[in-house]
Amino acid sequence: MDELDSYSRTVSAVAAELTRRVAAVQVRRGSGSAVLVEVDAADGAVLVTNAHVVGDADRGRAEFVDGTGVDVAVVGTDPLSDLAVLRTRSTAGLPTPARLGDADELVVGQLVVAVGNPLGLAGSVTAGVVSALGRALPTRSGRAGRVVEDVIQTDAALNPGNSGGALADGRGRVVGINTAVAGVGLGLAVPVNATTRRILAALRADGRVRRAYLGVVGGPAPVPATVADRYQRTSALRLAEVIPGSPAAQAGLRAGDLVLDVGRTPVQDAQGIQRQLFGDAVGVPLPVTVLRNGAMVDVIAVPTELR
Repeated sequence: MDELDSYSRTVSAVAAELTRRVAAVQVRRGSGSAVLVEVDAADGAVLVTNAHVVGDADRGRAEFVDGTGVDVAVVGTDPLSDLAVLRTRSTAGLPTPARLGDADELVVGQLVVAVGNPLGLAGSVTAGVVSALGRALPTRSGRAGRVVEDVIQTDAALNPGNSGGALADGRGRVVGINTAVAGVGLGLAVPVNATTRRILAALRADGRVRRAYLGVVGGPAPVPATVADRYQRTSALRLAEVIPGSPAAQAGLRAGDLVLDVGRTPVQDAQGIQRQLFGDAVGVPLPVTVLRNGAMVDVIAVPTELR
């Protein structure tokens, strides 16, 4: 590849590593892509895709670019993260799994490569950059007001069929699962990070993700200088809405509150809260510190189970 420039060599190397590890998935009512993340001769192979790709199907078929095909069972889906786990007992002919990276290390402007099966064209590769981080994507679960938090925005071309495929960094590590095309030149991907790994582990173990519910909506906001010096940070979470009757409302939280700490952990955005709201937080008192009208206010909220 001496005749290729540095950019081309990077994209080509990622393509060579990932195209054989991303399968085309066909289920009863739809199709998309899936990333091979585990291969074990005794337990079978595990693939990750989007919840909206598999819908309510319980099984399907995965086809790899070399012609290898396997029947897959849907182990679990989580519409609120748009993730799903598939398993196949057969590992004959399958490649080694893709390497997973950490989307929390991404920066805006960084090279990313998308691999999938857009419009049924197997093994398609596109490249672009991280356009933005921390986007919110409305879910396809039919539940009003629910969003997938912390989504990666990229200008790598994505088309129908890319959903469930891999978004990789320049070292070929999967940092996102492509999930949607929001418009011309705008693609989105669910990040692969510690939270995603926890979701996937729950899906593999239980077929679902048990979550706690607090009942707040908000976004990042600057912290007043006096508080910034004390807490050694410049942003926190401004509550735009507190759902009536929710655990947050019952604890006394209000729209306009600037949330500084939740569970004695600093919070700078919605993800800071979401990371703490898994099943083990249900029914457990959760201390919340907010800045309200220039004064510090401490409350105790008791999350309920999200239904």
